[in-house]
Amino acid sequence: MPLSAILGVSGTSLDAWERGFLRDADPWGFILFARNVEDPDQLRRLTAELRDTVGRDAPILIDQEGGRVQRMRPPFWREYLPALTQMERATEPLRAQWVRNRLIAAELQDVGIDVNCVPLADLVEDGTHPILRNRLYGADIPTVVTAARACAQAHLAGGVLPVLKHIPGYGRARVDSHLDLPRVSVGREVLQSRDFAPFRALRDLPLGMTAHIVFDAVDPDRPCTTSPVAIRMIREEIGFDGLLMTDDIGMEALTGTMAERAAASLAAGVDLVLYCKGERPDLVGTVSACHPLEGPALERAVRALALRRPPEPVDIAALAEELHELLPEGA
Repeated sequence: MPLSAILGVSGTSLDAWERGFLRDADPWGFILFARNVEDPDQLRRLTAELRDTVGRDAPILIDQEGGRVQRMRPPFWREYLPALTQMERATEPLRAQWVRNRLIAAELQDVGIDVNCVPLADLVEDGTHPILRNRLYGADIPTVVTAARACAQAHLAGGVLPVLKHIPGYGRARVDSHLDLPRVSVGREVLQSRDFAPFRALRDLPLGMTAHIVFDAVDPDRPCTTSPVAIRMIREEIGFDGLLMTDDIGMEALTGTMAERAAASLAAGVDLVLYCKGERPDLVGTVSACHPLEGPALERAVRALALRRPPEPVDIAALAEELHELLPEGA
């Protein structure tokens, strides 16, 4: 069985050490970043090489939200507005959301990427940190749920699996979890009725990603990613039964070695550990703490991958023109 890990790699191709290490580790999947991207032909070679290394059609992930979080950029791929900007500018926001994400899915499929870390169901709050704010879809629950659903459906239609993030909600974060640990002191009733509500409405999506954030009303001692109480709440109260991965365990919101972070996350009840940087010592540490997928985690993984489909036929040029028309000030 593949290992309970999703791993990043260091460059635009694999070196001998990486090939041997990844072959032996056999992670469930891989994640790519801007450092791994040069042009379409190179990216197709890399995705094929990653799959060849583990000898199977392993899922390959990316964060291609559009806006600031966009690993594939011009001149080879389209530049997209930040999601919140597009939602505010579009004449038909939900149609534009679907079209945008169907175009993104087509670009990913073309280079062998079949999982995208979208949609975001976090809610915009008055104090949402700037690192997150314009990546979101809105401030009210119905808008966010509908826009997230459109994003997910567009990706599935394009042959790309969506990842719901950041469960159970990151909109109240006042610090950047890449650099520090956010803490929220709002009461449980408010969290249930607002912050957690979009994720409850989207609980049927096949994959999800945790938030590195402490909710004092849930578990004041640990961020959700490493909290058995929070993971149990995600499963039982929010009702998410998809394949659950951590956000990047290399972020500074977490403490300890990568092995300790990975072990704590898996002990809390997540299915997969996500380590993104691709640095050798931390790759080794992460893998040392992971185990082969088994039991309910394996069942969720099989169920998620069963949703991979060939893209539905669509006129990409017509969609690109439609998106332009939906955004009067230009895309």
